[in-house]
Amino acid sequence: MPVRASSSSLSRSRERAGVRARALRQNSTDAECRIWSQLRDRRLGGFKFLRQHPVGPFYADFACLDARLVVEIDGGQHFEPDAVAADARRTAALQRAGFEVLRFDNRQVLTETDAVLSVILERLHARSPHPNPLPQAGEGANQGPLPQAAEGAPQDMPASAGQRNTRSSS
Repeated sequence: MPVRASSSSLSRSRERAGVRARALRQNSTDAECRIWSQLRDRRLGGFKFLRQHPVGPFYADFACLDARLVVEIDGGQHFEPDAVAADARRTAALQRAGFEVLRFDNRQVLTETDAVLSVILERLHARSPHPNPLPQAGEGANQGPLPQAAEGAPQDMPASAGQRNTRSSS
């Protein structure tokens, strides 16, 4: 009889990952909270983000699985020489797993939030088309752009616009 891996060991490791991710979410920095408030509930361009998502042995601060994009928010400790080297190894591992990694420091997030969100949105659009594009609908959906009137030239009005019904009721 072949030996099978125990499903309970797999569920235990998933449970440990869930406990670790929960602990990381509960101990978020102010910068992580600020970014999360803009990424959650598909608030940024309709893209779904997960918070403290396990990717291999690492936990991505924020991950958009559809676009394969990870956003990391780094505190001051990430500028120490050992931490810079560890972050480089972590980024390389995430890239091998198929993710693009964007790194921002806490200061950038707290003082330049809109700029950070613009960079994230730009990369999302570059990596993935909009997840739920709106269909073209309505009059003119299959036509090209409307011609523009020359500047200063009178614009034509449809015959029915601004006219009263001149038919008398007798």
